[in-house]
Amino acid sequence: MVNMPVAPVHLIVGEDEFIAERTRRSLLDAIRAELDEGTELETTTLRASELDGPELIDATSPSLFGEDRVVVVTHTELAGKEPVELLLQTCKTVAPGIHIIIQHTGGGRQKNLLGKFKKCAEFHAADPLKPRDRAGWVTNEFRTHGVRPTPDVVHALLEGVGSDLRELASAVSQLVADTDGDVTVAAVRAYHEGVAEVSGFDIADLAVSGQTARAVASTRRALQLGMHPVALATALSMKVAGIARLYSTRTTNWNAVAGSVGMPPWLAEKNAKVARRWSGEAVSKAVILMAELDAEVKGQGGDPAYAIENAVRRISQLAG
Repeated sequence: MVNMPVAPVHLIVGEDEFIAERTRRSLLDAIRAELDEGTELETTTLRASELDGPELIDATSPSLFGEDRVVVVTHTELAGKEPVELLLQTCKTVAPGIHIIIQHTGGGRQKNLLGKFKKCAEFHAADPLKPRDRAGWVTNEFRTHGVRPTPDVVHALLEGVGSDLRELASAVSQLVADTDGDVTVAAVRAYHEGVAEVSGFDIADLAVSGQTARAVASTRRALQLGMHPVALATALSMKVAGIARLYSTRTTNWNAVAGSVGMPPWLAEKNAKVARRWSGEAVSKAVILMAELDAEVKGQGGDPAYAIENAVRRISQLAG
């Protein structure tokens, strides 16, 4: 079966932020999958209400080096008629290698123009789920993790978590990781009874030891419980710094080395066992990633919550 190429223009319409966000990420992943291995995908995010001709032309013009680009346009429902008409004309004549992803809640001043966009874009719905559809959604979420849940498991999860899709997705991911896919009603109930404050240092431990699914699921849970991305970033940075100090250490005299690495002997020994799995190249990439993360969670990037989740995933993959 031959995969069809990703369409150049996509329109995500609906008020559910989680579904819209997941759709956008899936599209970006699909576009990246079409690129040669190791090729970076340049992504630009623009707010529709602030669009002007020169900026849009610059963002949607082919790169001098022929690199693919993605332009994500947000809050289109809040834009005036002129920027939206400008965007519409751009979507009708997209240059090769350029992809445009437009997000719109479905309401607002420019609702009447959605029909025109649909004629030149692939449509993706991001409407809030109706109560009768939630069980099916949870079932499908489990299936994306390779698990076929029984109806009583799905019911128990909906009863315990509620209707928020982000929380449901996080709970599914965590349960599958904790049970190795053997999710039972008892496991669901134990999960909710045992949920407490998630430690940033526990998440960091999971990440640097390569436990990607658990690390990411725990990160999402910590954010849902109100932990600030800066606190999570600090814990992760400290753990990566410890790995950087210890990955090349070959000793059993932890009392002697503890002072030089800035941690008690028992912690130095514990961290060293994990650090030995790391290569010098992976450590270098992790240190650079932590510097970037520090800036992102302090407001110099996009979404701090996404930045920390992405960093946890990438650190875990480097550890693997």
